[in-house]
Amino acid sequence: MVSTWLLLARTWTRAALQYPATLAMLSAGVVISTSLDLLTIVIVFLHVPRFGGFEPAGVMYLYGGAHIAFALSNVLIGSADRLGEHIRTGNFDTMLIRPVHPLVQLATEDFSPRKVARLVPSCLVLGWGISRLDLSPGDLLLTALMIVNGTVLFCALWVLAAAAQFVLLDAAQATHVITWGGEFTVQYPMSLYAREFLYAVTFVVPLAFVNWQPSLYVLGVPDPLGLPGFVRFLGPVATALLCLVAAAAWRTGLRHYRSTGS
Repeated sequence: MVSTWLLLARTWTRAALQYPATLAMLSAGVVISTSLDLLTIVIVFLHVPRFGGFEPAGVMYLYGGAHIAFALSNVLIGSADRLGEHIRTGNFDTMLIRPVHPLVQLATEDFSPRKVARLVPSCLVLGWGISRLDLSPGDLLLTALMIVNGTVLFCALWVLAAAAQFVLLDAAQATHVITWGGEFTVQYPMSLYAREFLYAVTFVVPLAFVNWQPSLYVLGVPDPLGLPGFVRFLGPVATALLCLVAAAAWRTGLRHYRSTGS
C-alpha cells in the first residue's frame, strides 16, 4: 500500500508541477492562511505573560507539534473524508473494481504539494519554541516521537471519519469535529479546558496524546488532572488502540457497503 500511495502521489504531483506559477501561489496562500492562526497567540501574549499556565515558548512548542502532526496526516490521508461524496455519485463503485485499495485511492485523490506548505509555519514555530527551551537530547528525541505518534493518531481519526460516511453520507462536515476540530483543540494548552473535557480527550478520543501528555513531561509541567507520570508515555498505546478501532470501522463499513447501482 505504501508503494502504491507513493506512486499515485507522485503522479498527482507531476500533474500539479505542469502549472508551477499556480502551485506557487496556492502554496503561498496556504502558508499565509496557516500563519494567520498565530495572530491569536501573539495577541494574547501582548496582554498576558502566561497563557494557560505556559510562557510563549511552551505554547509555541505545543502549537508547532500539533500543527506538524496534523499537517502530515492531512498530506497522507486527509482526502479520505470525501468518501460520502463518492458514494453519493457512484464513483466509489469504480474505486472498488480497481486493483488498488480504495482507501489508498481516496487518500491520494487530487494530491497536491501545496498541502506540504502547511508544514512551513508549523516547523518554524516549533523550532522557535525549542530554541527558547532548555531541552536535553532525550527531550528532542521524545519530541520527534511525539510528532510521529500524533501523525499516526490523526491518520486513524481521518479513517474513522471516512468510515462514518458509509452510514452518514452527508457527514463530512460533522466528522470535521474530530479531525479539523481535533487540530484546533490540541494547538492550545489543555489546561484551558474543563476537567470533564480533559478526561474525554484523554480516555475517549485520545487527542491529549497528540502533544499534551508528552509535552507535560518535556516541559516539566504537572498534569492538571493529577494523572500518574507513566501516562505521559502512553501515546503509542492509545494510538495503537485507536488504529485498531479505525481499521475495524473501515472494514465493517466496506463489508456492509451496498453499491449505488450506477
